[in-house]
Amino acid sequence: MNIRVLRIELKRSIAPWAGAVVLTTALAFLYLLDAAWWRGTTAWTAQWTSMALWTRAMLGYLWPLAVGLGALQGLRDRRSNMSELLTATSRPAWHRAATLAGTTAITLASAFALLVLVGAVQVLPNTEYTHLGWLPISLVGALSLVAGAVLGMGAGRALPFALTPPALAMGAFVFTALMHMSLGTEPNRVSLLSPAQEVREVLVTLSASVHVGQTIWLLGMAATGFALLVAATPRARLLALTPVLAGAVIALLVLPSDPRRMYVVDEAAAELVCDGPVCVTKTHQTRLADLAGPGKEALRLLHGALGGQAPVSVRENTAVLPDGSTPQWSGKTVLFDLDDDIIAAAKGEELTWALIAKGMVPGCAPVGWSSFGNDEFAQAVAVGWVLGDLRSLPGTGSAGLRRKVDAEAGPVWTELKALPRAEQFSRINAMRAAALSCKGDAFDALNGGASR
Repeated sequence: MNIRVLRIELKRSIAPWAGAVVLTTALAFLYLLDAAWWRGTTAWTAQWTSMALWTRAMLGYLWPLAVGLGALQGLRDRRSNMSELLTATSRPAWHRAATLAGTTAITLASAFALLVLVGAVQVLPNTEYTHLGWLPISLVGALSLVAGAVLGMGAGRALPFALTPPALAMGAFVFTALMHMSLGTEPNRVSLLSPAQEVREVLVTLSASVHVGQTIWLLGMAATGFALLVAATPRARLLALTPVLAGAVIALLVLPSDPRRMYVVDEAAAELVCDGPVCVTKTHQTRLADLAGPGKEALRLLHGALGGQAPVSVRENTAVLPDGSTPQWSGKTVLFDLDDDIIAAAKGEELTWALIAKGMVPGCAPVGWSSFGNDEFAQAVAVGWVLGDLRSLPGTGSAGLRRKVDAEAGPVWTELKALPRAEQFSRINAMRAAALSCKGDAFDALNGGASR
C-alpha cells in the first residue's frame, strides 16, 4: 500500500474515527474514573508491567468496540451500492481487502500505541526498574484490536445488514465478559482467549507460552476476517472460518493448563536490593531509602523486647500465593507488602511501628481477602508492649475502626502490663506462635487463652 492510496483510504473510510474513538474511550475510562488502576503498587502509572496489563484490561471494552467499528467499515461497499461495480473491475479482491484492512489496522494500532505512550510517560519518573518484559503484553494487545477489527470487517461484508455492527459488538462484549467470569479464583486456558487480561500482583506477569498461544489465536481470527473480505461465494465464506477455528484449537494446545504457568513471577523484578538488613524488590528500589531507617529501628526495638527470638531482617514479601491460601510467615524475618494498609499509610516513626506490628502479628487473612478483627487488636497490644505504651497504629481505617481497636486492645493491654514480666513474655510468645503459624488466635493468646 503506497502513501497515496493510504491517504485516499483514510479520507473515505471510518478508520481515523475508529482510532480516535478507541483512544478517547480508553483515556476517558482511565482518567475520569477513580478506580483500582490508580491505587497501590499496581497502579497503571507505577510500573511498566502494571501499565501494560492495565491497558490490556481496557480491551474488555475496547475490543468489542473495534469489532463493531470494523463491521461498520465492512458495510461500506454495500451502503454505497458499489459492490457490483467493484466486482467488475480488474483490481484483485484481495488487493482491495488489504487496503481496507491495512488502513484500519494502522489507525487502531497507532491508537493503542498512543495509549501505551501516555502510560509510559507517567511510569518513567516513578520507577528505576526499566525492562522490556512488558512489551509482548502490549504488542499482543495491539494485535487483538487489529484482529478484532478485521474479523468485524469480514463479518460485515458477509452479512451486510444494518444490525450486523451492533450485534457483533454486543457478541464480542458478551464473549469477553464470559471469559472474565470463567476466571474464578485461578485463571484457566479458556479464559486466556480473551484479549483482556487482569492485573494481579506487581511482581506477576504473563508467561511466554501465553503470549505465543494468544498470538496464534489472534492471527487465526485476522486470517478469517481477511478471507471473509475476499470471499464471493457461500462456500468460500464457509471455508473462511477454518483459520479462526484452527487458531483456537492450536492456541488451546499451546496455552498452559497450570495456573502457575500462566501468571508467573518476574524473577528480575523480584530480585532484592538491600541496605543492611532491610531489603526491597528491585521493582521498588526507590522506596528503600524511606524504609531503611524505620526498618533498622524496628529491628533494634524488637531485639530489645524479644532478645534472641527477635527477627534479624526486614524484607519485602516476594511470595506469590493463590487467592484463598494461608499466608506463610517467618519468625526471623519481618515480611511486609507495600500494599498492606498498615504499611502504605505509614511514614517515619509510624512506619517503625507498622514494621514492629508486622514482625509481631503479620496477619492471617487468606491471600486476596480483607478482614478486620483480632489480628488488628493483637497488633495494637503487641506494638504497645514493645514500645512500652499503647499507640494508635496507622492504616486502621476510619475513626470508628480506630475506636474499635482502642476499645478491644485497651483492657488486654492493661491486664498484660499488670502481669509479672515472665508471664507477659509467655503470653507474647504464645501470641507470636499463633500469629506466625496462623493456627489459633493471637489475640486470645494475649488474653491468656480466654475466648472473647
